[in-house]
Amino acid sequence: MPVIRFVREGRDVECFPGENLRAVAVREGIQLYGLKGQLGNCGGCGQCSTCFVKVEGETSTAAMSPRTAVEEAKLRRRPEGWRLACQSLVEQSVVVVTKPQASMPDQDKRVAAALAAPLPSGPLEWPGASAVDEDADDTSVTDETKRPLEVSGQGSPATPGEER
Repeated sequence: MPVIRFVREGRDVECFPGENLRAVAVREGIQLYGLKGQLGNCGGCGQCSTCFVKVEGETSTAAMSPRTAVEEAKLRRRPEGWRLACQSLVEQSVVVVTKPQASMPDQDKRVAAALAAPLPSGPLEWPGASAVDEDADDTSVTDETKRPLEVSGQGSPATPGEER
């Protein structure tokens, strides 16, 4: 699985290939937002531009999905390595600095150390994807699964207090 190395937090987090960076960070309890973003973010729709991160390293463009049109518009005055986490899909292992606008003690040293430590490349597809394709070829359907769903007129009312 690809690994996202969060430099500021000092954590490595596994994710599935193609998984949304913001979703992974939220799931893992990584704080993406500064004060403004904590008070009012759009919940991952790409409208508030408060979840931006800096993707480090020479392979950063291959590790992430290409910038979306939303990112191009929202980040046009930001450095090239900055991305909106809500619009970014992680394809391969990557090094990320959250809240790049905020200072971090020894930032250059910490980023260099994070880039120097090897990152696993991870698989290129979700686990079990080939098993799903094999199951799709299985055409054996039993008579039990072909039966229509029976609806009874006798059942609980749709809403409490409703009588039939």
